[in-house]
Amino acid sequence: MAEFTTGEAVALELPVARIPTRAAAFVLDLVLQIVLGIVLLTTVMFMTQGDDSSPWFAALMLVSLVTVLVGYPVFWETVLCGATPGKLALGLRVVRADGGPVDFRHALTRGLTGAIVDFWMLGLFGSIAVASSMCSPDARRVGDVLAGTVVVHIRQQLSLPALAIPPVWLTGWSAGLELTGLPEDLALSVRQYLTRIDSLTPGAQHEIGQALVSAVCARLRVAPPGGYPPVQILGSVIAERQRRSLPAVPVPPMLYAAPRAPVAQSR
Repeated sequence: MAEFTTGEAVALELPVARIPTRAAAFVLDLVLQIVLGIVLLTTVMFMTQGDDSSPWFAALMLVSLVTVLVGYPVFWETVLCGATPGKLALGLRVVRADGGPVDFRHALTRGLTGAIVDFWMLGLFGSIAVASSMCSPDARRVGDVLAGTVVVHIRQQLSLPALAIPPVWLTGWSAGLELTGLPEDLALSVRQYLTRIDSLTPGAQHEIGQALVSAVCARLRVAPPGGYPPVQILGSVIAERQRRSLPAVPVPPMLYAAPRAPVAQSR
């Protein structure tokens, strides 16, 4: 299991995919890549009439090779938000280091690194990927390290996330904040402070908390509310940020139903 803190200050523990399941997914994808390669090779031979001396033949073969080795994983991980057909079959998905979904940039970094370093050109047919995964606590290959991603299981039951609860006496103050000025790296530092505060000494809690409050309020261009400990101020900011990011929980209509008037009983 690996611990993630999402952009909405939600702490998650996700089961990391290890080498056996990742290797099985890789083999399934490799079979599909071979089929794709055969189709593209047949198409190239038909278009160039088998003339391997033609410059078009070399160009089309290069495009086909890049499509199979790089285009295949990049396309599927972008379209399926971090999955490929092989990963879907094994219940795996690529996520960001904070547990969020990947985009084209992450998929492209993983695809290029996989083709050049992890598997083919310099990877000794996957030896580099296996070695780096074995040395990483989260089973990350070189492409995962460069892209900032982790491969996790999506079929296992996950523990419920711990949502931030703001102090009621600071909700009015935090509700009026313009949180767009809070950068993600600073918000991540605050989330890490809040989730690990029990492991800090009282002195470290106060010192780090005061520094974070000063940095956050400077970014938001507001004065920190006086008389409150840093953990409450920071918790109020993160809880408000989380409230604006997460969808509202619908309330069942029956809770709004007006009470019925009592029916007079006939005597």
